[in-house]
Amino acid sequence: MLNNEITKAIEHLSKNDNVLSRLIKNYGTCKIEPHKKYFFALLRAIIGQQLSMYAAASIEKKFMSYYNNKPAPELILQTSDENLRAIGLSNAKVKYIKDLSEKIINKKITLRGISTMNDEEIINELTKVKGIGIWSVHMFLIFTLGRMNVLPYTDFGIRKAVMLNYGLKNLPDSNKVINIARKNNWNPYCSIASIYLWKSLNNQPNI
Repeated sequence: MLNNEITKAIEHLSKNDNVLSRLIKNYGTCKIEPHKKYFFALLRAIIGQQLSMYAAASIEKKFMSYYNNKPAPELILQTSDENLRAIGLSNAKVKYIKDLSEKIINKKITLRGISTMNDEEIINELTKVKGIGIWSVHMFLIFTLGRMNVLPYTDFGIRKAVMLNYGLKNLPDSNKVINIARKNNWNPYCSIASIYLWKSLNNQPNI
């Protein structure tokens, strides 16, 4: 089903946007592989914030090893801040993953059935957690839930790719990115457009 949607997305974007048509020809068919490891995806989003892909991957590997690849909210809350910092997490990220864990246990946020919510409901739900902002939720929507029409307009890579591919002199702000998406008729496939823009940088978002 998702593959059919991606095929439709590629046809739509190729027809409406010459820049994306060129990128699609260069990089071929893309893919999104949604999954249901929602808690792990949010942990990754927090761990990877403001880090290079390599640094994030190193810390994530240590983190998962510490919990035998089965991190759970209860286990994280039982772990001392010192041990989490020894893994490589900053003080802020220790607070963030514990806040996420606590809110799940106390049912202040729910991950059960989150795939049935619309994008705006998910944004409102997940941004209740300290350290989870709009960027993290955009990554969750695209790469965990496989939503097809998400535009991560705050993402530095997207802004840089728009600047380079659309001949802009300066790094565009979020509004400029939104306007270019609207002008070139990316809707309802902004997620796929974004993936090709990331590919143009030979980069993937750090999620």
